[in-house]
Amino acid sequence: MTVDPRIASVTRRIVERSKPDRETYLERLRELASKGPFRSTLSCGNLAHGFAACGPTDKANLAGDVVPNLGIITAYNDMLSAHQPFETYPELIRTAAREAGGVAQVAGGVPAMCDGVTQGQPGMELSLFSRDVIALSAGVGLSHNMFDAAVYLGVCDKIVPGLVIAALSFGHLPAVFVPAGPMTSGLPNDEKARIRQLYAEGKVGRAELLEAESKSYHGPGTCTFYGTANSNQMLMEIMGLHLPGASFINPGTPLRDALTAEATRRALAITAQGNEFTPVGEMIDERSVVNGVVGLHATGGSTNHTLHLIAMARAAGIRLTWEDISDLSDAVPLLARVYPNGLADVNHFNAAGGMGFLIDQLLSAGLVHEDVGTVWGSGLSGYTVEARLGEGGAVTREPVTKTSGNPKVLATADQPFQTNGGLKMLTGNLGKSVIKISAVKPERHVVEAPARIFNDQSELHDAFKAGTLTGDFVAVVRFQGPKANGMPELHKLTPPLGVLQDRGQKIALVTDGRMSGASGKVPAAIHVTPEACDGGPIAKIREGDIMRLDAIEGTLQVLVPAKEFDAREPANADLTRHQWGIGRELFERFRQNAGPADEGASVLY
Repeated sequence: MTVDPRIASVTRRIVERSKPDRETYLERLRELASKGPFRSTLSCGNLAHGFAACGPTDKANLAGDVVPNLGIITAYNDMLSAHQPFETYPELIRTAAREAGGVAQVAGGVPAMCDGVTQGQPGMELSLFSRDVIALSAGVGLSHNMFDAAVYLGVCDKIVPGLVIAALSFGHLPAVFVPAGPMTSGLPNDEKARIRQLYAEGKVGRAELLEAESKSYHGPGTCTFYGTANSNQMLMEIMGLHLPGASFINPGTPLRDALTAEATRRALAITAQGNEFTPVGEMIDERSVVNGVVGLHATGGSTNHTLHLIAMARAAGIRLTWEDISDLSDAVPLLARVYPNGLADVNHFNAAGGMGFLIDQLLSAGLVHEDVGTVWGSGLSGYTVEARLGEGGAVTREPVTKTSGNPKVLATADQPFQTNGGLKMLTGNLGKSVIKISAVKPERHVVEAPARIFNDQSELHDAFKAGTLTGDFVAVVRFQGPKANGMPELHKLTPPLGVLQDRGQKIALVTDGRMSGASGKVPAAIHVTPEACDGGPIAKIREGDIMRLDAIEGTLQVLVPAKEFDAREPANADLTRHQWGIGRELFERFRQNAGPADEGASVLY
């Protein structure tokens, strides 16, 4: 299949830029892979410890080097609705492994926090750094060197990126990612958003708000809006780390369990003991990363992945940049309308044709690379299917149709919802930032207005409650970057800013913090780098400065004479209260050593 020249051009420059790092990465991976089954390097004492708790059959199998052993890395906890279904997965995987002639052991657990619980709370300041903690924790689990492949159980925001970083750091092992699926549809997302705005305006009380939220988030599974968690699932499928059709099947269903058992068998099949050895570090390459970015744009996915994809790619020696992501957005049409850029949820998306239809459309338009490695053993065309439950409980797959099951939710490539992915890099005298405009009305793509300065999101909420946010303005919420306070998600700013926008005010947000996949209808220049805490230009903005955000031209400017602006001293903020309490003191070294947003905001690279 012929790839669109714009996609091919970006891919080539990533390959060229990455060559030194990628070559070193692959050399190290191949050296480890050449050593064969890893248990053969363990002493008898090492090995005895490794299978001491196993039953007789598993012990006998693990005593040799012939039977493959799967290491399960699980992000299970029963507070996250998306991860609660993983409670039963290890036994299901162990059983399926034994039936297929292999062994499976839980190699380790990783932390998994819920951004929905911590939004606007101190714990949110640990959220981004939890990605790197997850990668480190998974690395500890796999360091026992007992495993021939790894199975990763994770769904939500920082968990999947952290697990991917770990998987690629152990790139000599095959890796299969196993999802839990979305919860069934609850209160429609637009109604939930309406109640949130009414609460922000004081027109309904906490009881009504809690009732609406509880009807939205009501059972096991991923939240059904298209934020970072569901963007993760899309990425895992389009990058070939899920089995075809696995991403959006509801938990607790026979098909969900059948897919998990099938993933186990597939993981065993692609170890070095078989004929299809597929180390994940070889499988994931620059083309896979580009496919992931294309999928993100085509679905209007989470802005958090302008951080995560860069960090994930870096783990495989691949140098992805914001410029690459922005240029791909210009080439990729928007094919999905899922909340917040539409009324549908991910269950509606899946019913309309889901990932199979989306990938088929992208392939037909030459917008993704077909010739990539996948855990399924095919190119990407093997993912243009719908998974179903067949006779005897086995998974069957049927080719998708060429017609969308719901044209209001999934469009064809020749009749897209818009001609670009709606995610742009902005540049100007503040440095660099990104903006997602797939849910922003065209008349709001350019905002020029005076700055209102806030050094904490609570200050903006206080000003809103006091009724002082009048007229058109650009809200500058700074000292929210990774070095300042861990770069928390500022999603709680959306309701008050949305209220003011609905009243007819021209509003924009500029911040060195994050807004996630749920940033919604207010134009928001986010991830501004250099951040204020590093003396970035955002710290030089003063109350009343005229600012211009232009998502059409891709610029973000403070309209102050350059000589005057350069001469200003950057403002300071008292960040003491962000340095302790709710675990924040444990992450002081992370804040000190965090990289900039445009390099993934990681402490690992």
